[in-house]
Amino acid sequence: MEPEYITLDHGSGGGRTAQLIEELLLPTLGNPHLAPLGDGALLELSGPLAFSTDSFVIDPIFFPGGDIGKLAVCGTVNDLAMCGAVPRYLSLGMILEEGFPVADLKAIITSLAHTAASCGVQVVTGDTKVVERGHGHGIYLNTSGIGEVKWPGLSPNAIQPGDQIIVSGTVGDHGTAVMLSRSGMLQGDELTSDCMPLHQLAAAALSVGGVRVLRDPTRGGVATVLNEFVEGTPLCAQLQEDALPLRPQVEAACSLLGLDPLYCANEGKLLAVVDPQTASAVLEALRKTPGGENAAVIGAITTQFPGRAVLKTAFGAHRVLSKLSGAQLPRIC
Repeated sequence: MEPEYITLDHGSGGGRTAQLIEELLLPTLGNPHLAPLGDGALLELSGPLAFSTDSFVIDPIFFPGGDIGKLAVCGTVNDLAMCGAVPRYLSLGMILEEGFPVADLKAIITSLAHTAASCGVQVVTGDTKVVERGHGHGIYLNTSGIGEVKWPGLSPNAIQPGDQIIVSGTVGDHGTAVMLSRSGMLQGDELTSDCMPLHQLAAAALSVGGVRVLRDPTRGGVATVLNEFVEGTPLCAQLQEDALPLRPQVEAACSLLGLDPLYCANEGKLLAVVDPQTASAVLEALRKTPGGENAAVIGAITTQFPGRAVLKTAFGAHRVLSKLSGAQLPRIC
């Protein structure tokens, strides 16, 4: 009889570990690269590669619009896409806490597998460890990914004055939804995370040309990423307050919680700095791609405030957007 909860035996490398692999992981994630269950996967790739790794410790594990399994795939797939790569392969590392419900693990792995399949990527190797009860928060995941670079040369060093700043959709959805869910203040389907893969949106923008750099504004949000782009340079990232795409629910929630949506995490939006000559075409391509319907030009690169990100308010004043200090929203991804 299958146990209802994870036990220390599941991490022993013995019979329970084999059962977990053979009855859950292989049937759900199985592919020819994973099937041999070797110490690593043997892959055939050529040309320049992108490699990324990320760990996921989100609270709650199941949140409106997703779960830690979906998030783990999206997080690494999106990092690869921001490098100008086509995501191909993932590894999966799981740290499970003794007593974690097996039913929840099944739901997470099923979600993870569905998301990976939707991106055309395969989970080809992995590892499972179990820690004693009270020494973890149920489940932690790590995914590392490999992608084939199709659009090389993306870099903040390529940014020039006059470039346009584009975001692929509404800002701050993930961080706000998770925070409200955690607090118990979220009811119904008022607000959901934007958690989604960005490989199609990235490909749509990059296929047009003129993209200087891409980034997915996760922890620290849009404001922190823009600071990373321009700090230590003579350039300024200047946003227009009235151009920011924001859901009314996010504005209301941030006001209630004392948060700034520009610093809230996003898990399904890309931020692009684009040559002004191709910005309109990039914007059109994003809006025609699923998930990019609310894409908008939200600002431009100037030299007005060197090394700063600033927000031009509706009243014409400028507010400095400092780099995020401290953890505005801990355990958000």
